[in-house]
Amino acid sequence: MMFDHLALQCFLSVAETGSFTKAGERVGRTQSAVSQQISKLEETLGVSLLKREKTVSLTTEGEIFFNYAQRIVSLHYEVISRFKEHHLKGEIRFGVPEDFATFFLADVLADFSRVHPGILLNVECDLTLTLLERFKNGEFDIVLTKMACPKDFPYGVNLFTESLEWVCNQNLKDTLDKEQPLPLVLSPQPCIYRTRSLQALETAEFKWRIVYTSSSYAGTLAAVKAGLGVTVLPKNMIPKNLTYISNLLPKLEKVHISFLKKSEKNNSINSFEKFVLKKLDDFHISY
Repeated sequence: MMFDHLALQCFLSVAETGSFTKAGERVGRTQSAVSQQISKLEETLGVSLLKREKTVSLTTEGEIFFNYAQRIVSLHYEVISRFKEHHLKGEIRFGVPEDFATFFLADVLADFSRVHPGILLNVECDLTLTLLERFKNGEFDIVLTKMACPKDFPYGVNLFTESLEWVCNQNLKDTLDKEQPLPLVLSPQPCIYRTRSLQALETAEFKWRIVYTSSSYAGTLAAVKAGLGVTVLPKNMIPKNLTYISNLLPKLEKVHISFLKKSEKNNSINSFEKFVLKKLDDFHISY
């Protein structure tokens, strides 16, 4: 029994988008072609993977197979990268916000170093606006930033738009008093999440006070989990033990996630960019 790579990609795309049409756009095939690929996959496995109702969803077997399909596609890409680009050598100076590095990229960076042993990867974490300034000064080859790609960067790529949410622990939510200043746990300036949250509160004329400041994602989470205050986090990075309170507070403006790189001709940097994008896609982040 063999699995066709395109069929696996079609299945994953339908599972992630909930739509045959959107999946077709992602893999470059028509809706009917995507449907045929998944039918072929179901025939090979002898089970139904999708519930084809008003909305497309996974069956129990589909949920089990989803994890296997992800691993197979990821390993396929890793093997191709390892042998087609094994000759790549050099050094990459990569700047990334600490929360992204912690939540999404720790394993990704380790995987890249294993696949490309000839490339020395130097990673530094910092706040977005500091990363941007250091990139302008030539300290990085590529950076991941939480902002729309500036027009004066010819090799910038806008990846995706990220929703922000107000969160706190359940005990604090139950005791929040609208008459009292909202206790905030935020990163120091310059931080895009801090800017977004304070702008939203000021526009809505909410009273607020900063009770805890931390430039560390782990430090912010620890303070919020302890009930010290409310913070702002990307929807994809909110731990299960924190509570959404966005319905109680002003709507937050979304942020854009972008890659900036100094050259379009450096094969090592291009390979690294492609590798990270593939891994972000595995996390179901759309870009």
